Amino acid sequence: MQFKEVLGLDHIKNHLTVTADAGRVPHAQLFVGPEGSGTLAMAIAYAQYLLCGNTGGENEGQNEVCNAKCSSLTHPDLHFAFPVSNSDKVKSHAVSDHYLEEWRRFVKEQPYGNLFDWYRLLGIEKKQGQIGVDEAQDIVKKLALKSYEGGYKILILWMAEKMNGAASNKLLKLIEEPPAKTVLLLVAEDESQLITTITSRCQLLHFPPVPEAVIAQALAKKGLSEQESNALAHEANGNYNKALDLMNKDSEDLVFEKWFVQWVRSAFKAKGNKAAIQDLLMWSDEVAKNGREVQKKFLRYCIAIVRQALLLNYSVEELVFTKIHVDGFDLRKFAPFVHENNVMDMVQELETAIFHVERNGNAKIIFTDLSIKLTRLLHTKAA
Repeated sequence: MQFKEVLGLDHIKNHLTVTADAGRVPHAQLFVGPEGSGTLAMAIAYAQYLLCGNTGGENEGQNEVCNAKCSSLTHPDLHFAFPVSNSDKVKSHAVSDHYLEEWRRFVKEQPYGNLFDWYRLLGIEKKQGQIGVDEAQDIVKKLALKSYEGGYKILILWMAEKMNGAASNKLLKLIEEPPAKTVLLLVAEDESQLITTITSRCQLLHFPPVPEAVIAQALAKKGLSEQESNALAHEANGNYNKALDLMNKDSEDLVFEKWFVQWVRSAFKAKGNKAAIQDLLMWSDEVAKNGREVQKKFLRYCIAIVRQALLLNYSVEELVFTKIHVDGFDLRKFAPFVHENNVMDMVQELETAIFHVERNGNAKIIFTDLSIKLTRLLHTKAA
């Protein structure tokens, strides 16, 4: 993957190429950006730039053999680590090398894909993947070896926040003092989930969401009309992966919309109606049947919807990008029920539910408790 294939972010491309050409390449870098912002795509393009000895944007095709190896992710000095879990293919001690074939396919098909897309490709969406100590040991062994082609050795660690404590501690010394001409590129969406001793040893590079106009232009090249491209780009809110999912009608948000609307309608019926509690129990049971990654993603979706409803309620419509496509549901009519007296409590309850899901709590109990608490908060009167 080359820089020209990464959407927008010209200032970051310029920074990376200028420092590389000047020989000022930090040995540990942390690329942080929201889903769909292109952090992984940029890391791969940067690795290719370093490995293939390109000296300027116009010379990127100079070393065709090296570029071909990097594009197919088979360059011997380009290594990857990413969250995995045991599966039907790997029964125990799963590490990234066991899934390299799937990884190459994932990057080729979805370079802007998210963690759930990756788990779905592996068939482990009902599990919680991680980067564990077995992976860390593999990384240390790989990077201790000499460079195969005599240049840089590069490790791209995708979703670095999924490192557990043992793996993080195992990699500390390597990140602080790697072998000569070794570059570690950590890619993350939430740097706060990384231990501070990791972040303090890396040079941070923050990625903004992809500009709406850039997403619209990319969608137009895929055959959409200008009107469709602009509408999807606006709804994607800087997330190119979401824009592609919306274009292909493959977004998990379409399922989340139905769950959210089902909860809202049950919540309004529940006021003074004990029988409606059964609807909330059925809703909790339906959501609890899904994998934990799906549950967490749905809860984050709910937080986003609550914030969008608050903005609508306070007439800040220019910041509202979400659309709910369920027939008969109007976010404008829901918005007045999200206000200063309940919004903080609602978000807190949703974040607490995420915390409990991550720690393998009983999903049915978590969502039943959440649905009842949110129903009560929804009926809290505004000031």
